[in-house]
Amino acid sequence: MADNTDNSLKSRLIAVREAAIENFMANPHPQRLLKTLCRNVDSVLIEAWHKTGLATEHVLIAVGGYGRGELYPHSDVDVLILLDKAPDSVLQKKLESLVQLFWTLGVTIGHSVRTIEECLEESAHDITVQTSLLEARYITGNRRLFRRMKERYAAQMDAQAFFVAKMLETRQRHVKLGDTPYSLEPNCKESPGGLRDLQVILWAAKAAKLGNSWNELAQRGLVTPAEARQLRKKERAFKDIRIRLHIQARRCEDRLLFDLQIPIAETFRFRKNGQPMDKRTASEYMMQRYYRAAHTVTQLNIILLQNMQARLFPKPHLPVRINDRFNEVNNLVDITDENVFLAHPSSMLEVFYLLSQRSDLKNMTARTLRAMWHARIHIDRTFRNDSTNQSFFLRILKSPRFAARALRHMNELGILGRYLPSFGKIVGQMQHDLFHQYTVDQHILTVVANLHRFSLAEYAHENPLCSQLMTSFDKPWLLYVAALFHDIAKGRGGDHSVLGMNDAKRFCKQHRLSPDDSELIIFLVREHLTLSQVAQKKDLSDPAVIRHFAEQVRDERRLTALYLLTVADIRGTNPQIWNAWKSKLLEDLFHLTLRVLGGEEISVDHELKKRQKEALATLRLYGLPKEAHEAFWKQLDIVYFLRHDASDIAWQTRTLYWRANSSEPVVKCRLSPIGEGLQVTVYMLDRADLFARICSYFDRKNFSILDAKIHTTIHDYALDTFLVTRQGFEKNYRDIITLVEHELTELLKSPNALPAPSKPRLSRKSRSFPISPSLDLRPDASGNCFVLSITANDRTGLLYAIAQVFSRYKVNLHTAKIMTLGERIEDVFLIDSEMLQHPRVQIQFETDMIDVLKVN
Repeated sequence: MADNTDNSLKSRLIAVREAAIENFMANPHPQRLLKTLCRNVDSVLIEAWHKTGLATEHVLIAVGGYGRGELYPHSDVDVLILLDKAPDSVLQKKLESLVQLFWTLGVTIGHSVRTIEECLEESAHDITVQTSLLEARYITGNRRLFRRMKERYAAQMDAQAFFVAKMLETRQRHVKLGDTPYSLEPNCKESPGGLRDLQVILWAAKAAKLGNSWNELAQRGLVTPAEARQLRKKERAFKDIRIRLHIQARRCEDRLLFDLQIPIAETFRFRKNGQPMDKRTASEYMMQRYYRAAHTVTQLNIILLQNMQARLFPKPHLPVRINDRFNEVNNLVDITDENVFLAHPSSMLEVFYLLSQRSDLKNMTARTLRAMWHARIHIDRTFRNDSTNQSFFLRILKSPRFAARALRHMNELGILGRYLPSFGKIVGQMQHDLFHQYTVDQHILTVVANLHRFSLAEYAHENPLCSQLMTSFDKPWLLYVAALFHDIAKGRGGDHSVLGMNDAKRFCKQHRLSPDDSELIIFLVREHLTLSQVAQKKDLSDPAVIRHFAEQVRDERRLTALYLLTVADIRGTNPQIWNAWKSKLLEDLFHLTLRVLGGEEISVDHELKKRQKEALATLRLYGLPKEAHEAFWKQLDIVYFLRHDASDIAWQTRTLYWRANSSEPVVKCRLSPIGEGLQVTVYMLDRADLFARICSYFDRKNFSILDAKIHTTIHDYALDTFLVTRQGFEKNYRDIITLVEHELTELLKSPNALPAPSKPRLSRKSRSFPISPSLDLRPDASGNCFVLSITANDRTGLLYAIAQVFSRYKVNLHTAKIMTLGERIEDVFLIDSEMLQHPRVQIQFETDMIDVLKVN
C-alpha cells in the first residue's frame, strides 16, 4: 500500500505535468515543456531515491532522451542505477523497492542496474547502450562514482567506430521505415528527415568532440550559421509536433497517423487570408510543412555527415580538373570556387549532366551540395528561359542510366521545383485518399523510377512485357517527361489530367520539342488514366469496347507508351493495390488493342471461332474424345465464349462435359492461371440466392473476390467463375483446393437460410478518409440489362452484403468487375431483374443498396 508521502509525490507529479501541458497549449514553447516535465520527474525520483536509503553509496543517472534533459508527455523515463560493486541481498532488496516505488508513483520507468565495468562492457558491444551513455546525466547519489564512469567511458570511446556504427544503424532504420520522409503516416521521431536524424548528427559530433550543439558545429565550420538556424528551427518544429502527438493520442505515439492528423492540425489554428482553414485543408497544410521540414533536414544531414566524415576519415585532397567550374575529388564533383553557381547559374544543371555522363563520378562534395542548396533561389524565369539550361535539362532526361536518379536528387536539392514551378507546388503535398502511399512529388518520381526500371535487364522478371516494350521504345525520355506532368496538377481543383496537359504543352513549346514528340507527351498526360479505367471497368469481351479504345490511341507507339506509363503509375501508387489480376487486365487490353491497330478483325464471330478452336486444341491434349464437348457446348451461348479465355473454356469443359445435367452442385478449383490465388467454378441448377451463398462462403473464409464471371446456360444452370485471393495467406493455395471444393459444395447443398454478413468494420485509414457511398443504375446499350456502378469504402463482408440485396430483388447477375483501389472499391455489375422494371422498385433498390454501403 502506498503511504501518504507516495500519494503526495504522485499528485505533485500529475499536477505539474498537467499544468505544463496546459501552458504549452496556450503558449507553445516545446523546449520549455520538455525541460519542465524533466525537472518534475527529477524531483520526484530524487525523493524516492532518498526514501529507500541509496543516497550516498550509488548513483541514479538519466540516460537516453531523459538524459538530454528532455521528456515528452508520455515517454518512458530511462535511468541507470550505477553501483560501485555487485549488489548483495540487502542492496538487491533496496533496489527492488526503489523500482516498485517508481511504478507506484506512476513513472513509466525503463531501468538498468550496472557497475562501471558492466557499463563499459555493454557499451563496447551494443551501440544503443553506448549512445544512451553518451548523454548520461547525473540525478542524485554518489557524484564521484558518476564522474569516474564518465571518464572511463570517454577514454574508451572510438569516435570513428561510433560514427560508422551510427551510419549503419541509421541506414537500417531508414530502410525499415520505407527509406523516405514522404510516407503518408510518417514517424516524426524515426523516419528519414525526422528528430532521430538530427540526434544522430549531434551524437556523432559529441563523440568526436566536434561540438554539442548546432551553434558549436557552426563555430567549427561543419555548418554555416544560417544552416544552424534552420536546423534549430526544424528541430523545434518536430518537437512541437511530437508533443502534440503524445497529447492527442494520450500515449507514447510518434507516428502521424491519419486519424490524428486532423485533430493535431486543429490545435495549430492555421489561418488562410485571416480566416480559419477547414479541417482537411489544415491537415494538408500541416503535413506539407512537415514534409518540407523533413526535406530540409535530409539535405542538411547529407552535407553535415559528409563534412563530419571528412574530419574523422581524412583522405588526400587531390583535385583533378574537369573544366573551369568543376574538379573531381575522390570520385565526387567539387566546385572550383565557392561562387561558381552565382557566377555561372547554368552550372546547377551542368553538374547533373556531368554525373549522367561519367560513371566514375558518384556524387557531389559537401561543399558543392551546400553551394547549390543556397544558390537554388536564383533559378527564376530568366534561368528557365535560357536555351543552355533547357538543353542541359533535356540532356539529363535523355541519360539512359541517370535520369531517374538525377530527378530525385534535383528534387532533394530544391532544383527541380525551381526549374519546374508547377512541380514545386506539389512538393510535400499530401494525397488524402485511400490508395496513394506517397506525396504527389514522390509518387511522380517513383513512376519515373519504375519506367527506368523497365529498361534494366536485372528487373526483367518483374514484368517481362514492359521490359520488352521499353527496350524497343525509340525515345524512353519522352515517357519520363509525361510521368513528370501526369499528376503535376493535383490539388489545384478541376481535372488534373487536363491541367497537367496544359503544363506539358508549355514545357514542350518552351523546350522546342518536335511536333510528334510533343503530341505524344500531351496525349499521355491527358489520357494517363484511360487504359486503367477501360481495363478495370469495361467489358473486354465486347469488341466494340476494344475498337473504341483503339480509336482513342490511334497507333502502336501511343498504345505502347500509354501501357508503360499506366503500369509504372499503378505500381508507383501503392504496392498493395498492384496484383497479378490487374497486370493481366492491362496486358489483355494491350494485346487486344494491338490486334485491332494491326488490322486484325475483332468481331463477335471471329472471336467466337478463335476461342473455340483454341479450347478444342487444348482438350485434344487431354485426350478427350472428338465429340465429347458437343452436348455441353450446346447449352452455352455466344456470351459465354466471349467472356472466357480459351484456357478457361477448356478447363470447364473437361470438368463438366460428362455431368452437364448434374443434380448435385459441382465445385471445382485450380490455381489461378495468373499466378496468384484460386480460380473457383460453380456449376448447378440456378437459384435466386446463389451468388449471395457463394459470397457468404468467401466472406467467412476471408477471401477477396478479384473477378466474377456469372453465366446462365440455355438449360438454366449457373456456371459461375470466381478469382479469389486471401491477403497474408502464407500457405500454398494448392493445399486448400480440396477443402474449398468440399466446404462450398456442402454450403450450396444446404437448405438453411443465409447467415448474416460480418459486422461492418472499417479500417483505421477508411475511418479517417470516409467516402460517401454512391451508386449509378442505368440501362445498358441493349436496354435489356442494367449497369450498376458502386463506389464506397471497402470493408469485410461488403460484397456479400451487396449480394444479399441482389437476392431480395431477384437480381440475375451477368458479370461483375471488382476493382479495389487501396481501401476504396469501384465495382461494376451487369444485372437484370423483372422487379427493377418498375421505377418505384428501382428507387427502393437503390435506397437499400446505399444502406448496406454505409457504415454507421
